[in-house]
Amino acid sequence: MSGLQPTIFNQYPFSLLMESYYLSFLCEKPSIIQGRNTILSIMKISGFTIVRNAVLYDYPVVEAIKSILPVVDEMIVLVGNSEDNTDELIRSIHSDKIKIHHSVWDENLKKGGVVLAIETDKAFQLISPESDWAFYIQADEVIHEKYHDTIRRTCLLYKDDKRVEGLLFNYLHFYGTYDYVADSRKWYHKEVRIIRNDKGIHAYRDAQGFRRGVKKINVKPVDAMVYHYGWVKNPRKMKEKLKKIQELWIDTIDDPTNIERRAGEIFDFNAFDSLKHFDGEHPSVMEKRIEDKNWDIDLDISKKKFSIKEKLLYWYEKKTGKRLFDFRNYKII
Repeated sequence: MSGLQPTIFNQYPFSLLMESYYLSFLCEKPSIIQGRNTILSIMKISGFTIVRNAVLYDYPVVEAIKSILPVVDEMIVLVGNSEDNTDELIRSIHSDKIKIHHSVWDENLKKGGVVLAIETDKAFQLISPESDWAFYIQADEVIHEKYHDTIRRTCLLYKDDKRVEGLLFNYLHFYGTYDYVADSRKWYHKEVRIIRNDKGIHAYRDAQGFRRGVKKINVKPVDAMVYHYGWVKNPRKMKEKLKKIQELWIDTIDDPTNIERRAGEIFDFNAFDSLKHFDGEHPSVMEKRIEDKNWDIDLDISKKKFSIKEKLLYWYEKKTGKRLFDFRNYKII
């Protein structure tokens, strides 16, 4: 790393107002973000992800990786032992930023999806020590290109503020097809996807978020959205994926709950509580996948399937923008 270091955040915490001014300044001065000999050239971001059986279960991992390549300086892809051509699929992405590594998943670590956290930690450990930030993207998550500049500016803003251990993203969860978004409390609406390159931080539980030991990490919000496509698949492929995923959460394949969820060949997308139409634009990397969609699902989203308590909490959230009694895997500072 160069000896040139931004000093504005080294000693004194900035107020939210001053942070806002600084972000506005960066927006108005694009040369600061573009010049390789400027302040931003000494900030490095590494991307990382894990993937296994991406072809077999139709994960949009190529789109996921491509969606953050313009933001990161290197991209670590840890490919698990697969029963398909996942390795070849990753190699088809032509970028010298991508560094492919391989891992064998421990089939004994099934309870609670802990194997996902272990594999995520393995990928995190492979990140260059020169990087300031680590951008975690799951194999079914995509970042819209309209957020790229905002993400890099926010990373720069907090680069030298060591209080900030991660950046908190908003979420859109697509369901059934690319036309519907789940909007009930059953779906997490925020999660950490960028963490400081500090190996004391680790993936938590099933790698949905991160912790430092048992302690929640300190985060700042970033004005960017993660597009989650994990529940958008051909109904047959969705059922196949869920059958496999269940094996990562339940100790034994003979568990009665597992047997019930593995039953049948087609997934019924009508088992939802609340959906709304998506009227925005998908990330450009998703265009071909959306064009190639080979199934149609007509869902009746006119009625909400809530208990009285759920209905009240849903109404309050839509009215105020605040989610009461929400589980937070992080601490906003």
